[in-house]
Amino acid sequence: MHGSCSTTASHILNEILHYRRRFSGSDQDISLENDIVTLTQLPRIQTFISANLPIHFILPAFPAKSPNPNKVLGAVPDMAEKLALTFLNSLCENIKSHYAPGARLTICSDGHVFSDLINVSDATINTYQNKIKALIKDEQLSHLDVLNLGDIEEFSALTDDYDVLRSTLLEGYADPLQDIREHLINDEDGTRLYRAITRFMFEDGLTPDYQGSKTALQRDARQRAYGVIQSSWAWGNLLAQCFPDAIRLSIHPQPTSSLKMGIHMLPTKDDWLTPWHGTAVDVDGTFVLMRKTEAMELNAEPVWVDGNHSHYSLDSRKSAKCA
Repeated sequence: MHGSCSTTASHILNEILHYRRRFSGSDQDISLENDIVTLTQLPRIQTFISANLPIHFILPAFPAKSPNPNKVLGAVPDMAEKLALTFLNSLCENIKSHYAPGARLTICSDGHVFSDLINVSDATINTYQNKIKALIKDEQLSHLDVLNLGDIEEFSALTDDYDVLRSTLLEGYADPLQDIREHLINDEDGTRLYRAITRFMFEDGLTPDYQGSKTALQRDARQRAYGVIQSSWAWGNLLAQCFPDAIRLSIHPQPTSSLKMGIHMLPTKDDWLTPWHGTAVDVDGTFVLMRKTEAMELNAEPVWVDGNHSHYSLDSRKSAKCA
């Protein structure tokens, strides 16, 4: 029984490893990296199999669209989200072919966790999250569900005031900001994360109507990045308490020994881009995620669905830049 459990767990883990998000420029052999990941993750998967329970994944993700129209098509989900959600559902479906109880994935939507730091209103986040739920229902993505901060019992009475909701999260689950700063400075992977979040903050703030200097924006982005990471980690601490056995996925690359595994939901132009920071582009029949300005520079054609700008289409033969 133990051997069968281990084999099944290996098959399930291999489904995930195929899409594992790595750090750019990693000089470590990928098979060696996967061996290290396996040491951490295989026993956790075996716990579900031994109990004959569906594998439960949690993924903090899908907060809100970037506020910068140079990166995204608008404030609501589009083809980028649809493709990502469909992929996550199919990942669970594939696991069912190895393991009859299958898998389920909870999207832990984190928009309200740090909306005050990303310059997106809570009302805009509510609209985005409701449309994510509608998309899951309309596309019959039966392996997926969505959890928001306000859905957790100790926070459910606070949803009338999102500022109180956030401060309560930080008071109960956040590490001190100074400790986080020191960790990010002294840890190579932490430094990569901090730089990536800073870049996102800077890009999101560089909207067409921004009037300030890039130097001031960069300074502000650095400060807000610390806050976003603190809030995100507080959210992660809360989720770990709520779902101690769950297999933890991440939208960011993770150290190989981490309890979390970074995962790609779509082919991307870099190792950090996500559906809510980019635009889906159909390149010769294969969707790739890139920034809206990149798609426009490649002369990609806009595609409209039900009156909404859904994605772009690109014939690489007609674009020298894409070759």
